[in-house]
Amino acid sequence: MGDMVGRLRQRIYLLDARLRTMTAEPEKGLATAEYAVVMIAATGFAGLLVAILKSGAVKSLLTNIVRQALSV
Repeated sequence: MGDMVGRLRQRIYLLDARLRTMTAEPEKGLATAEYAVVMIAATGFAGLLVAILKSGAVKSLLTNIVRQALSV
């Protein structure tokens, strides 16, 4: 009977240790996935911004703003 109680205690200790480990950092892998999604979105937004800024209308608009600011 004492041996059975000892094995039961050991299993309870192992289960408790496993639960504590799992709840200590439950989203460890999720942070990496979120980081990857944010990086892809940021890269796409940067590409879109570069395409917009390279257009002729935006270049002339920005040039006119700078000229007006420097002429004052």
